[in-house]
Amino acid sequence: MEEMQKLIDLRNDFLKDIEEISNRVDLENFRVKYFGKKSILSDLMNILRDASSDKKPILGKEINSLKIELKNLFDEKKNSLSKNLDECNTFDKTIKGNEFFISNFHPITLVMNEAIEVFKSLGFSLAYGPDIEADYYNFSALNFPDEHPARDMQDTFFLDDYDENKKNFLLRTHTSPVQVRYMKYHKPPFQIISPGNVYRCDSDISHTPMFHQIEGLAISNDISFANLKWILTEFIHRIFGYDINTRFRPSFFPFTEPSVEVDMSCVICHGKGCRVCKDTGWVEILGAGMVHPNVLKNVSISPDEYQGFAFGMGIERIAMIKYGIDDIRLFFENDIRFLKKFC
Repeated sequence: MEEMQKLIDLRNDFLKDIEEISNRVDLENFRVKYFGKKSILSDLMNILRDASSDKKPILGKEINSLKIELKNLFDEKKNSLSKNLDECNTFDKTIKGNEFFISNFHPITLVMNEAIEVFKSLGFSLAYGPDIEADYYNFSALNFPDEHPARDMQDTFFLDDYDENKKNFLLRTHTSPVQVRYMKYHKPPFQIISPGNVYRCDSDISHTPMFHQIEGLAISNDISFANLKWILTEFIHRIFGYDINTRFRPSFFPFTEPSVEVDMSCVICHGKGCRVCKDTGWVEILGAGMVHPNVLKNVSISPDEYQGFAFGMGIERIAMIKYGIDDIRLFFENDIRFLKKFC
């Protein structure tokens, strides 16, 4: 009968098509064609529906048998194909694979670690403190009187709502509060550095709201400005090279007296004058000075018995000079093209 012939033709087409399958794409197309929702096998139900009542029992049995047979043939083909593809080397070894990079420290971390190691080799210990500070530790104890103009030198993030019972909290503007805390609870002599994050309301090509500092402090009964000068000169030489010259210019900081700005000869032009150093031959690198007697008094250290020096530097500033970077914001943009240069 006509319906049975259709089943025979379908089986023959199935056997022919399944022999032509050679990859997983062909296998999926074949599955959709014969076993999908709108496939050829699904249309067999239309043949059964249109058949006469006396033919339906026989035709239905043949259709079910055919479906089972074809499904088994398909599963065998699928398993055989998967095994062959797994055993064969189907990829071209000459094709370049995905590029990957070995991770490395961020340039700021590289410079921070290098600076810490230099100071540790010079006898300094590490000291740390909180990022959220009280006004007393950040300003008052460091000889910043209330309403003193020197407070305007640092644009501060105040946190008046940090604690309902305690006002005048802020994000520290320098790591000097660590020095205050250390002096309050340690007896001289000592020399420490305090690396960490600091915060100021400033943002442009040379400033960011958050940046990094290392500050140093040394207190003893026989420390002089000569010791400070040697320490800072040695630090600059170890970071930038022994062919770099230094100079110390008078300046002002509330917590040191006398105070100085420290310059180094330009690493680009070596003191001859260029765009980087604005044709002066010098680049400002850090600030320093002898600890102010009032600061020593505020932490119960007698300025008649002890004296010391302090210094502070921005790590981003050092990194910009060391690597020839003219925009501080590059350090915080997470651009892989920029960061790859330090791998």
